[in-house]
Amino acid sequence: MLEIKSIPAFNDNYIWLIENRDKRCAVVDPGDAAPVLAYLKQHELSLEAILITHHHNDHIGGVAELVRQFPTINVVGPASEPIPTLSHSVSTGDQIELFGEVFRVVGLEGHTLGHIGYVGDGKLFCGDVLFSAGCGRVFEGTMEQMHTSLCKLAALPDETEVYCAHEYTASNVAFALAVEPDNVQLQQYRDEVNRLRAQNQPTLPTTLGREKRINPFLRTGEPSVMRSVANRTQETDALAIFSALREWKNEF
Repeated sequence: MLEIKSIPAFNDNYIWLIENRDKRCAVVDPGDAAPVLAYLKQHELSLEAILITHHHNDHIGGVAELVRQFPTINVVGPASEPIPTLSHSVSTGDQIELFGEVFRVVGLEGHTLGHIGYVGDGKLFCGDVLFSAGCGRVFEGTMEQMHTSLCKLAALPDETEVYCAHEYTASNVAFALAVEPDNVQLQQYRDEVNRLRAQNQPTLPTTLGREKRINPFLRTGEPSVMRSVANRTQETDALAIFSALREWKNEF
């Protein structure tokens, strides 16, 4: 099993560090090189790979400096996005090997047009598509693409650990409670999130099982969620419910 550590960056980003047993590691979405380099030095780790989910600068801003420091490093990322530092372009269905574990590449369009995720070793690195109790904004793609991407993730095993790229959980929980105020498991999660954040502890990773119980964007078929958006859409299909939720969250 690989060990995952979080490296905070900017106001609310997490750069995920994937470490094996012999001091080799990879990082996911390094928007800033400085905290990565400091962590590597402190823990005497050797950086061998960078995984990128999409082209936004808070996810790739540190890559050029890391490549300068580690010239032979393997930079893996989406083939269809403008990322100049890639050494290994991947698309949906491709596989990569990382320290003896195989990770599958999943297309997660919506937030950006070429956004991807990596699934392996019981773990999901999903960038800005799925957050705990929420989901990413639809910037370049369509609501349908984002909904399809979330459905792909919801089909993964419940025990899958979810490593998303931002600490948005507290604000997402506030919105989720506006959607489902009577969701007891969501109320309990709010208390846990508040306790963790009061101690400046991360709320991540979460699990897909938990998200299916508390995340409105994965619960579009639940009567309680459908009732909450009934004044925002006349349609009752999952895509219409999702779109109404996302638009509501945009203005929340």
